[in-house]
Amino acid sequence: MELTWYGLACFRISDRSLKVVTDPYGPEVGHALPRLRADVVTVSHDRPGHNYIKAVSGARKVLTGPGEYELGGVFITGIRTWHRGGRQKGEPNTIFLFEYGNITICHLGDLGEVPKQEDIEALGEVSVLLIPVGGHDTLNGVEAAEVVSLIEPAYVVPMHYALPGFTLKLDNLKKFLREMGISEPREVESLKIASKNDLPEETEVILLKPRVHGNG
Repeated sequence: MELTWYGLACFRISDRSLKVVTDPYGPEVGHALPRLRADVVTVSHDRPGHNYIKAVSGARKVLTGPGEYELGGVFITGIRTWHRGGRQKGEPNTIFLFEYGNITICHLGDLGEVPKQEDIEALGEVSVLLIPVGGHDTLNGVEAAEVVSLIEPAYVVPMHYALPGFTLKLDNLKKFLREMGISEPREVESLKIASKNDLPEETEVILLKPRVHGNG
């Protein structure tokens, strides 16, 4: 399994059985996605920067909300959560769990509040946690670090934070890294996991280098 990041909340998760693209964004956020192909596209919520489905070709299925699905031998679960103040504002967010055999990837979307304990337990054992850390409508650095401590994943990949060229108002990565007690995180082009044996025993924060194109 290989995980590649394209900035904001957009990832490509690929292995031989299924290729998934999460939260594709359009050029209105400052960058345009490169041409991507996938079997499945997931959209955590219907907002610009997360719902530009036509950026991805070849998709057999587009998932936009809660439910349980099996595609190409991969189990995908969508769980209803909320933006910051979402219950009052009526702005839902969907967490997606991708079970590639014994490797589980959890994409938190634009989660805006620390989940309750029963919600954390519903996630089960998480191998890779993709977590927003940029604040505003989503978790900020302090809240994200708390969520990491509750979920206790093997790998943590921060997402949805300020990067050059993107127009969304987001905090940078520094507060989250400070809360996690990390000064020099490991940065890689992509995260590759062959089996559960590749996972670290202690939670490790991994920075993925964003593969972004120029403006427009």
